[in-house]
Amino acid sequence: MNTLVLPLKEELKSGRQNEIVSYEAHGKPERLTTALRQLVDRVLTQAWRACGMPEKSALVAVGGYGRGELFPYSDVDVLILLAAPPDAAEQAQLEEMVQLLWDLGLEIGHSIRTVGECLSESAADITVQTSLLEARLVTGNRVLFGDLVEKCRQAMDPQAFFEAKILELHQRHAKYEDTPYSLEPNCKESPGGLRDLQVILWVAKAAGLGDSWRKLAERGLITPTEARQLTQKERAFKDIRIRLHIHAKRREDRLVFDVQTPIAQSLGFQNTETRRASEYLMQRYYWAAKAVTQLNTILLQNIEAQLFPQSTCPLAINPRFNEVNGLIDIARDDLFTETPSAMLEIFLLMEQRPSLRGMTARTLRALWHARFGIDRDFRRDPANRALFLEILKAPEGITHALRRMNQLSILGRYLPNFRRIVGQMQHDLFHVYTVDQHILMVARNLRRFTMSEHAHEYPFCSQLMANFAQPWLLYITALFHDIAKGRGGDHSRLGMVDARRFCRDHALSDADTELVVFLVEHHLSMSQVAQKQDLSDPDVIRDFAALAKDERHLTALYLLTVADIRGTSPKVWNAWKGKLLEDLYRMTLRVLGGEAPSADRELKNRQEDALKTLRLYGLPEQAHDALWNQLDVAYFLRHDASDIAWQTRMLYNRINSSVPVVKSRLAPIGEGLQVTVYVKDQPDLFVRICSYFERKNFSILDAKIHTTRNGYALDTFLVTEPAFANNYRDIINLIEHELGLCLSSSEPLPPPRKGRLSRLSRTFPFTPTVDLRPDERGQYYLLSVSASDRNGLLYAIANVLAKYRVNLHTAKIMTLGERVEDVFLVDGPVLQHARSQIQLERELLDALHT
Repeated sequence: MNTLVLPLKEELKSGRQNEIVSYEAHGKPERLTTALRQLVDRVLTQAWRACGMPEKSALVAVGGYGRGELFPYSDVDVLILLAAPPDAAEQAQLEEMVQLLWDLGLEIGHSIRTVGECLSESAADITVQTSLLEARLVTGNRVLFGDLVEKCRQAMDPQAFFEAKILELHQRHAKYEDTPYSLEPNCKESPGGLRDLQVILWVAKAAGLGDSWRKLAERGLITPTEARQLTQKERAFKDIRIRLHIHAKRREDRLVFDVQTPIAQSLGFQNTETRRASEYLMQRYYWAAKAVTQLNTILLQNIEAQLFPQSTCPLAINPRFNEVNGLIDIARDDLFTETPSAMLEIFLLMEQRPSLRGMTARTLRALWHARFGIDRDFRRDPANRALFLEILKAPEGITHALRRMNQLSILGRYLPNFRRIVGQMQHDLFHVYTVDQHILMVARNLRRFTMSEHAHEYPFCSQLMANFAQPWLLYITALFHDIAKGRGGDHSRLGMVDARRFCRDHALSDADTELVVFLVEHHLSMSQVAQKQDLSDPDVIRDFAALAKDERHLTALYLLTVADIRGTSPKVWNAWKGKLLEDLYRMTLRVLGGEAPSADRELKNRQEDALKTLRLYGLPEQAHDALWNQLDVAYFLRHDASDIAWQTRMLYNRINSSVPVVKSRLAPIGEGLQVTVYVKDQPDLFVRICSYFERKNFSILDAKIHTTRNGYALDTFLVTEPAFANNYRDIINLIEHELGLCLSSSEPLPPPRKGRLSRLSRTFPFTPTVDLRPDERGQYYLLSVSASDRNGLLYAIANVLAKYRVNLHTAKIMTLGERVEDVFLVDGPVLQHARSQIQLERELLDALHT
């Protein structure tokens, strides 16, 4: 037998390689998968005969191999079919055969069963039943195989099989987040992928309706056009899957970040000035997956109607639409071609009638094919423009309507620039959705602010939205705020032009148009001010108030900003960002209300509020004086009254402490821990504190650095880590003890660790930037740093600042998914000289790169 293994193994290896080379020349997936199947068929047939397998047995291909498709590194699933349970001699033959298959280097999935065992296993396991549905004889007893096929056919219950496969499909979709727009989709298993196409053919074959797109078209379940589309999408997915296997040299069905660029390049996509090759590939993939998802819905509804016929008694909704079994149905097949405005009306009706669960297959198909009728004349029709605005103004169902319109390509046809960003990936290290999905997520977030059942999520936003007239203007803004992504240039400015044109075309008033255009142009402004500028500076608040103009603009911008940040990624939003934005909103609102920004008044208000809290703590009337006399105005302006009171309570009797004082508590914002350090000032203090937090894998969200008049450092940090919520008491005690010991130590600090970048950051590297410039008053310098996020990054930055004796006053740490944008308020003698500034910036860049 050993003499057989080597030649067969070599035949497999060389044959596979030859076919791959041929494929790279002709690029036809079906030719490759068929050729690989035929190659394995020949080798397995030779092995079967060499082992002298029993006459009453058969080698049966099942699964994908049975279907006749074999990808370069796919599993080879086989069934050794027996007429009766094997005796000892036959058992030895079977073991020899199975061992030979493994020795050949094939990824074998095998089972050994009689016909009866196949039927019992099939009845108990839908996976086995599905595998046998595609059984194909490779070699052996043809009569025995025919008996298996016939008995499986007789045992098949098409209705039960359909229900089981639909349940299985829903479970699989849930596993893959119910979206074809995953950052790293599985081209086989993700929604809209190859498996969805296979499910259609499985249930159709089980019902005797056909086993190919052509046969389904002949039966009238799909149109010839749909059959061609499905064939094209299937071929595209097979092409990608083949290239994944070839690139990885193993079975690999995921379009992970690492392979997206090489796969894109192998398909002929190239980088351009505005987009990466991988982004073009992923957009094409998402378009195909979206089409498959839609056609899958149409086909499965048609097959379900064949298997589960229902008596239909249409209930008229209006002359154009009926309700049929809880679904909306067109009154006649040519409705959308004869009355094009009905393509928008149907979504409005579904908003107005929440009991409608969806559309009938006939309606979906008609709408899918009629969408090309949404042309320039359609978009210019005043009736259609009014209908579109009615959809946005509806009291409920707006999110579902927009998502359905996008899924059916109606939204992209009505807004041509929206169509350009459908499926467009954003490899910017913090958006985890395609541009169109992000836009719809922002619209959904805004909509949730209006719903009482979601008021607990963001109570302040819900309160503001309840008093905001015309919330539909915010939905328009959501549609346009990122619509110009990928065009090159400033997408806010380009989107502003699109938004103005839309408002003009849809006859919005001048005031409403101005608001929408303002929001699109400045949709990033509020987050940038809140997260990158010093909110204790009255000039910052005054300038932002001038930008916001009035309360209506400010409220709209605040609501849009919160919805936008929440819509980028589940990881980007946190309570600290929420507090910064709310603080900026409230301070700006006071200025817009006529209160001039005043450091003196703010100082007095915060001190009075802090004293009220201290009286509740039971402190003596003048207990705060000794500490407060050592603090300057900047301290009081940069800390909330609650923080001032807490720190005063901890420190009023330790003003000249000879040992470090470290105190920690749950952060008042409800997320993370607040850590205060009071210790005799030292040059490397900030570095030493960062070193401790880095070793503990704590993330620093905010740092306020202050030096008292008596030479002590009073520093406050907001830190977070997932385990805080469960063990915060123990962690507080640990921080207070360990950080105190760390600050008492004079041991040299360890060098910064070289943190490991995420796969996304490694695949789509972000070029670090350092920007150092004086603030508007010339009192301090603003140091802005952008880089890919990694453990130890802040510690590395702090090391460089300490080396150059740069004094840190505040640090705002903004993490955007896989990217950080940190802003430091600094000063120091070294910053007064251009040459030393350049040296500092170079070393910072080196620290960000390593």
